[in-house]
Amino acid sequence: MTQDMSLLRGLRVLEVSSFVAAPLGGMTLAQLGAEVVRVDPIGGAADTHRWPLDEHGASLYWAGLNKGKRSIAVDLRSSPGRELVTRLAAQAGVVLTNAPWPSYEDLRARRPGLIHVAIEGHPGGRPAVDYTVNAETGFPMVTGLGGEPVNHVLPAWDVACGLYAAVAILAADHHRLRTGNGRAIRIALSDVALATAGNLGFLGEAELNGVDRPRIGNHLYGGFARDFTCSDGRLMLVTLTRRHFDALMKATGATERAAELERLVGADFGEDGDRYRHREPLAALVEPWFAARTLAEAGEALDRTPVLWSPYRTFREVLEHDHDLLTEIDQPGIGRHRVPGSPIDSGGDRGALPAPLLGQDADLVLTRLGLAPADIERLKKDGTVG
Repeated sequence: MTQDMSLLRGLRVLEVSSFVAAPLGGMTLAQLGAEVVRVDPIGGAADTHRWPLDEHGASLYWAGLNKGKRSIAVDLRSSPGRELVTRLAAQAGVVLTNAPWPSYEDLRARRPGLIHVAIEGHPGGRPAVDYTVNAETGFPMVTGLGGEPVNHVLPAWDVACGLYAAVAILAADHHRLRTGNGRAIRIALSDVALATAGNLGFLGEAELNGVDRPRIGNHLYGGFARDFTCSDGRLMLVTLTRRHFDALMKATGATERAAELERLVGADFGEDGDRYRHREPLAALVEPWFAARTLAEAGEALDRTPVLWSPYRTFREVLEHDHDLLTEIDQPGIGRHRVPGSPIDSGGDRGALPAPLLGQDADLVLTRLGLAPADIERLKKDGTVG
């Protein structure tokens, strides 16, 4: 077992989930060494065949969010199936779910010290998904240009919520080690989005200044950063400090013109706000320099400066570059391809493990629960276990 994958050795989690947040939380723990058993209904949950798919119809999405877990499929509507999941939850001692069942109240009598982390849409249980939460929290109204709301493609609140869930489990486990007591924890997707909007100052700006943030496309709010077009592609460039800004002006031969602009408009380009307020004329000073060069030529010049930049790439172009995080695996049902391991680097190999086939670990999971082979076969025969 690699160093990264041994950090949480001994932690056992039962995951009853679907979609992004809860599966990501469980996988985050699994990649650090926890044993995570995902429970699905027979035939799979609603995300089992979610896009993107490979050419044979297997879900790359499902496989991507369930790497390193074990899988069992159970008839969650039947009394024997629910009893089986209840026993598995009691054995694990930690439950992660975004489903209404099993609840903390259903399980706590069976396992003193139970940790139960439930992800919900809104506080109180009203349903929501990332895209509806994103819309109601204000972000599409400041994204892009023009007058229409723009939804970003990244399910940011699902991702953040899944990582919050993993942190909540570790915090509750630490509490249990100190006190012996479990904990019921709820995390609402809408609260994650709202907290982020507040933590980044979006809400404070609206309340204290009485303004809505404008749409500024690829500019950086409160600073000087933007995309620029070269002769063969486009790059994103960011200057965060006066040092960055001066280095960009020098590299592009615009130092004297920037100083003249600074004098003419009465600005101080050592200040973030002034660089932002005059972003359009500043961008106009350097646009010809980028337009006259290839990405490689511009990148070579920028690499000699502290300026932050990167070319825009498609996902296929991303795969053309070497990434230590990506490992080739043989994913059952899909085949060989590269997938990421854990982004947490504690000095060990971060290689990834495949996701399970749906229900593939039933025999192992049920044997560990104390069931005899004949009992396991009976559960399969009567349809309790897939």
